[in-house]
Amino acid sequence: MSQTSRTIATAPDDSPRTNAHPSFGEALRFWLKLGFISFGGPTGQIAIMHTELVEKRRWISEARFLHALNYCMLLPGPEAQQLATYIGWLLHRTRGGIVAGSLFVLPSVVILWVLSYVYVVHGSVPWIVAVFEGLKPAVMAIVAAAVIRIGQKALKNVIMWLLAAAAFVAIFFLGVPFPLIILFAALIGLVGAKVAAQRFIVLKPHGDRAAPDDAVLGDHHGAPDHARPSVARALRVLSVCLLLWWTPVLASAIWLGRDHTIYREGIFFSKAAMVTFGGAYAVLPYVAQQAAENYGWLTPAQMLDGLGLAETTPGPLIMVVQFVGFVGGAQQPGNLSPLVAATLGALLSTWVTFVPCFLWILLGAPYIETLRTNKKLTAALSAITAAVVGVVLNLAVWFGLHILVLPTGEVHWFSLAIAVAAFLALAWRKWNMLTIIGLAICIGIGRHFLER
Repeated sequence: MSQTSRTIATAPDDSPRTNAHPSFGEALRFWLKLGFISFGGPTGQIAIMHTELVEKRRWISEARFLHALNYCMLLPGPEAQQLATYIGWLLHRTRGGIVAGSLFVLPSVVILWVLSYVYVVHGSVPWIVAVFEGLKPAVMAIVAAAVIRIGQKALKNVIMWLLAAAAFVAIFFLGVPFPLIILFAALIGLVGAKVAAQRFIVLKPHGDRAAPDDAVLGDHHGAPDHARPSVARALRVLSVCLLLWWTPVLASAIWLGRDHTIYREGIFFSKAAMVTFGGAYAVLPYVAQQAAENYGWLTPAQMLDGLGLAETTPGPLIMVVQFVGFVGGAQQPGNLSPLVAATLGALLSTWVTFVPCFLWILLGAPYIETLRTNKKLTAALSAITAAVVGVVLNLAVWFGLHILVLPTGEVHWFSLAIAVAAFLALAWRKWNMLTIIGLAICIGIGRHFLER
């Protein structure tokens, strides 16, 4: 999935809805479920959250969802996991954010550890390729539906259409980095708020009591009591998160020495966590180059295999760092057994990648919530959302070129059939997204065994 995959997507409209505030236990069960079904990279993951939280459960309104999402898009790290943390925090304070963000990645931590172990011991696993054959065209259909869905919400006038078109041209033809597109869109929105406010404030105005909704966290609701910022709270969050972040790294240096692979992985991925703007694909070339060429933890071929493993597990694509940590520890264990070194390397790499994500949300979200009624910010977020339509269209086209067209230039009819069927099931029949993904994976595996 591309680094540009940041959006909302289609949502079934046939499920019961409620405006009752969810209990902590009810939310916990949902976040656990999400951790196991969050396939499809950021686009698919955000689409599932939009489907469940906005359309079906009505726990958060469209405007508040977009407000949180656009903040998360500006942060380093996996925006889907950060969005889950943000909404979990809004619903149930700090413990809600920790549970939501942790359960978003914990299932993939366990699954990827098992796959990494199988890979190191037995080599490449053929059925993973088969899973990918079915999964990729289904994800392409999700992305295509996402373009339509978000376009209907965001492209309300000619200016918004022009912003979307400009974003598509910039990223597809000119290769402009995603963060720059978001930055320029935000600046255009801020200027537009002054010169043509009615054309730029196209998202439902935050705090507009004339347009109420039945969501638990609706547009007309003020910030919860725990969302009010304070210096004392900010200092507590900063000190606790920094302590959690760096204690395991320093402990590995004291226990194993600063030259050991595990400590060096902790330092390297702590640095990477600070620069992962633009999504996983934006930082993967840097990670691959440093891990393979500078540190020698794994080969470029192994890095590609790890990317394939991460693509076929739920959770953020940046989870590939766990594979790098595992293989690096296994191949350079020092005075530890290879399995112990691999496990510690995998856990530490994952830990220092995701703990900063909690820091960005728990520290910054209260201040972002206070800006929900700011019209200039609303205009900026409207412009960003329009630009995201063009960015996601780029992703859909990119997927189409790589999935539906073979290197010989011929059409890959198997992938085309799955993509069309998945799109119709999602957009027309309103099938559950998990059902579509599961069926696509089963079809890919079934084809693999039939052709053996």
